[in-house]
Amino acid sequence: MKELLLIHAAATWALVGLIWTIQVVHYPLFARVGVAQFVAYHRAHTRRIAWVVGPLMLVELGTALLLCMGRQGQLVWWVSLLPLAYNWIATGWVQVPLHRQLGARADPALIQRLVRSNWGRTWAWTLRGLLLLWVLG
Repeated sequence: MKELLLIHAAATWALVGLIWTIQVVHYPLFARVGVAQFVAYHRAHTRRIAWVVGPLMLVELGTALLLCMGRQGQLVWWVSLLPLAYNWIATGWVQVPLHRQLGARADPALIQRLVRSNWGRTWAWTLRGLLLLWVLG
């Protein structure tokens, strides 16, 4: 179980680093891509980042589900699942639809919504990482 928890924490912390990079570097730079190049740029970004974020999110979720079987008594573990659920919901209901819209057209207002709405996921993953450090300690 300890090895599984380490794999889980590693996936979460990889996502913490990735979400901060996306939030502070990638998403704000969307506004600097020219209108003529934006759709192609955005589609390439989305396709490439999916190969990084997708497997990490699946590993994080899969190991969380496996770990739920052996962590019934540890409150901090159960609390750490709240930001995990939030991230999946926000990704599916907010971020993915915004990316679909941006994949069709450059829209500064949509880019701002993407950046603003992603702060919730950024802080949720950061909180998760910190809670998992507590669980590991």
